Amino acid sequence: MKHFTHIPLSILATLLAVFAAPVAQAFTSGSTGADGAFSPAVNTEVVLPPSGILNYTTVNIPAGVTVTFKKNAANTPVYILASGNVTIAGAIGIVGGDGAPTGTFGDGVLGDDGIPGVGGPGGFDGGRGGRDDPAAATSAVSRGGAGLGPGGGKGGVEGWDGQCTPDGYGYYRRLGTGGAYASNTYQPWLTSCGFSPAISINLGGRAYGSALLQPLIGGSGGGGGRGGSTYPGSGGGGGGGAILIATSGTLQLTGVIDAAGGDGAGTSGTGLGEQGAGGSGGAIRLMATTFTGSGRLQAWGGGMTNTNGRRQNWGCCDGGGNEYGGSPGRIRVEASAVTFSGSSDPAYSVDVPGPVFITGSPSLRIATVAGVTVPDAPTGVADVSLPATTTGPIVVTFQTTNVPTGNTVLLRLVPAYGAPTEALSPAITGSTAAGTTQVSVTLPQGPSTLQATTTYTIVIASNDGDSLSRFAQNERVEKVEVTVALQGPAQAKLITASGKSYEVPYAALQAIGFRG
Repeated sequence: MKHFTHIPLSILATLLAVFAAPVAQAFTSGSTGADGAFSPAVNTEVVLPPSGILNYTTVNIPAGVTVTFKKNAANTPVYILASGNVTIAGAIGIVGGDGAPTGTFGDGVLGDDGIPGVGGPGGFDGGRGGRDDPAAATSAVSRGGAGLGPGGGKGGVEGWDGQCTPDGYGYYRRLGTGGAYASNTYQPWLTSCGFSPAISINLGGRAYGSALLQPLIGGSGGGGGRGGSTYPGSGGGGGGGAILIATSGTLQLTGVIDAAGGDGAGTSGTGLGEQGAGGSGGAIRLMATTFTGSGRLQAWGGGMTNTNGRRQNWGCCDGGGNEYGGSPGRIRVEASAVTFSGSSDPAYSVDVPGPVFITGSPSLRIATVAGVTVPDAPTGVADVSLPATTTGPIVVTFQTTNVPTGNTVLLRLVPAYGAPTEALSPAITGSTAAGTTQVSVTLPQGPSTLQATTTYTIVIASNDGDSLSRFAQNERVEKVEVTVALQGPAQAKLITASGKSYEVPYAALQAIGFRG
């Protein structure tokens, strides 16, 4: 499996976590308490520091109070550390934004037509709606943009719906596809071909990330709809954000923590554009000595709006014939004692507390584009701007950390409008600690997103192979194939002596001391 890093010529970034000591019997959040007690009396937007880490003594959010967060330049997740108890009777919101409606739908404002929903903190934006064009149904100009993030949904494209394909399905080509996270999403399909929906339908967005939520990453955006003859398509919904709440004491939740994905907006009017799809849900990781309460945890995917209602068409992955939405996110609870009686959508996983942060993972970043230096903490908005007269091939350079030399980097260029292209770099040179390589590509006009990934294989010594067997049904592991991207955790595929393979998060291997 592959995870792609979205580095637009508006460039996105993520936070690499730092090391904490292995979990002890008594859980400690690691909070310094430098930010004091947090107890807002009214609705509050917290400005995230550059690291995204907030060090409180205690947290108390009363009923009727909603806390949201202003993204930092690096778009990190929200990290709330508390040395004392955390009480949430009100609400914490890190939801993905909705795409703007187009045409005469909704507010009737045309200036925002096609604009996608913004991802929550640590999450990713939806894809832009395709441009309006008199020949929209057959024009590549009208193609919708793909959602951002490792599981970004596909944009709607030109062409007619309903043509049956060899797999027995006719697809709604014009509509955006929901953003993926905890599960794959699929291109919306027609049932007129006489077949029931099945898992073999066209993949829209690919599932990614770790059930451990190490490192922490938010949801991906839904794809934008195809443009119409008069109006643009609507943008896809933004992915839900990502949040870690860690307390050395008790975490009591009687309110709500909301990391839902945003909706794709509706369209209407003569010559209307088509609809964008929902973004995926985000990530919620809770760590405490005791977790209790009767509140709500939610990280569901957004849907597709018809008449200004929420999630009117949704559901992404169950083969039920309704594939317009983003996939669910991930929710994880780590506590020595859990007496929580509230609801969780999707259901949360439970474990004892592990490390708050893990470091030393292999990483990949884009260093320059056409000679322009990429900021260390890119914002995702026009961080790299090239002259409109730029033509011909340009060079994209990469930097790697903890990646063996001799491997290559696959670059995938995704224009805001049009078909993606790929290019493979020559071998990484330098050292494992600090490697470099580059690739030459030709950029189309307009904004583009660059995705990058590198995959390499490690041959395992006998003793290490036996220690990794716990992840491979007790069979000795001979090789580990590692896939690295800047956004999203590194992933590992364990290959056993008999040739079987098992995919696990790289962080899970790190937790038992593996380095490679």
